[in-house]
Amino acid sequence: MSDYNSGYNFGGGASDMGNKKQEVMDKVRGELALANAQELINKINEKCYDKCVPKPGARLESGEQACLSKCMDRYMEAWNVVSRAYVGRIQRESAGQYGGAM
Repeated sequence: MSDYNSGYNFGGGASDMGNKKQEVMDKVRGELALANAQELINKINEKCYDKCVPKPGARLESGEQACLSKCMDRYMEAWNVVSRAYVGRIQRESAGQYGGAM
């Protein structure tokens, strides 16, 4: 009868806030993952293309293709090593903050 509480959910409380917070965090994580993937692709293109294709032409020569493939593999492997080390460090620092005495 009354529109007094339309648009408001008074029943969920903290649970709804926790769900919304988790949704936002998941969305931010997804956007960061996409940004990291784009950065990786851009860096691979920049570094490997400059190294492997000295004279751009209508098509890639077999040596250029092989060079690009190896360069991409090495760059992605290095990126993964750095990423794992970074995540490990963040996790250790985070555990140190919460694991210490209060």
